[in-house]
Amino acid sequence: MKKIFAIAWKDTRVRFSGAGEWLFFLILPIIFTLVLAGGTGGSSDPRIRLAVVDQAGSPLSASLMAALGQSDAVRPDVMALSKADDQFSNRQVAAVLVIPAGFDLQHLTAGSLNLDVRQQANNLDAIVAVRAVNAVSGRISSAVDVANTSVAEAERIKPFASPATREAYFNQALQAAQTQMNQAPQRIAVSKGSTRAKIDYDPRANSSAGQLITWVFIPLLGIAGSFAYERQKGTLRRILTTPTHKATYLFGTIIGQVVMALVQMVLLIGFGILVMKLNWGQSPAALAVMMLASALAAAALGTTLGTFVKTEGQATGLSIMLGMVMALLGGCWYPLELFPQFAQTAVKALPTTWAMQGMLAIVARGQGLEAVLTPAAVLLGFAVVFFGIGVWRFRYE
Repeated sequence: MKKIFAIAWKDTRVRFSGAGEWLFFLILPIIFTLVLAGGTGGSSDPRIRLAVVDQAGSPLSASLMAALGQSDAVRPDVMALSKADDQFSNRQVAAVLVIPAGFDLQHLTAGSLNLDVRQQANNLDAIVAVRAVNAVSGRISSAVDVANTSVAEAERIKPFASPATREAYFNQALQAAQTQMNQAPQRIAVSKGSTRAKIDYDPRANSSAGQLITWVFIPLLGIAGSFAYERQKGTLRRILTTPTHKATYLFGTIIGQVVMALVQMVLLIGFGILVMKLNWGQSPAALAVMMLASALAAAALGTTLGTFVKTEGQATGLSIMLGMVMALLGGCWYPLELFPQFAQTAVKALPTTWAMQGMLAIVARGQGLEAVLTPAAVLLGFAVVFFGIGVWRFRYE
């Protein structure tokens, strides 16, 4: 047992001898997780974000933004013009609404007002946002028309004593018209479809689970590089002169990498819980089973790969390429439902596919141990097969 711990500790020290290892161990996984998730935590509001620049600061512009805030289609986000222009140029927002400085009741009653709406070309969200702005501004115009009609009728019955009296009456009529329009009964009922989408996709959950699998599989496949390095340096050959069995060496090397992979998983899951507000802790037992099964399957594949490569550089290149390809095809970067049906069937031959299914069952669907038994069993099957091939083909030279 002491030999196993000594070998595992030696490999851990060698792996983290350079600061660059932390780039792959923690920094890159977190960066890619946030990028693919669309930012930390995301927004629970499904409405389209509309950048709003209020240059008027008038009661009428406040009324317009309040009406937009009640829209089912858009979510107004008030900001400065420079920030809105920057986000629009970088395509971070589909549309920008600029309320001009003269947007007030005085100018509205005197004539028509113009709103500056900028939209991204060929963008469906922008089209929806513009239509929402037109609908809201149309309701405000209708309320002003009602108020003007009321003022004209009141003036026909009895002229106002002064312009100030007329303006006060107009404001009261406008407020009453807006209140009546807001309280008007819904005479046409709209039924929203409740059919579930074929793709059950939560970008935060998919990103967290997918990047966890990606960046844990790649280092574990890198076990092949450790074998190649030791073989090149003659370390493995010198083991023959000691009473250390092949199984002891292999177990020590593999267990050290698996333990580090489990530590890495715990850190990334903790990031998902604390920062991205994901429910990774729904079933600790299921999570522990999937973590261990995934790590063993990846380590076994790395062991097999290590019996075929000749040099450390060759092993490093193959482990990165193989890890990225398996992650992409296994649904770690994009939902498998986006793939053709034949591809969804074919990728079941990859351990990353089963690892992703088990992790999503926990974090995205809140399922427990029973739901991950099949993916975990398949992963352990991969581990048995690849460990068997790796041990059988293992050579000291």
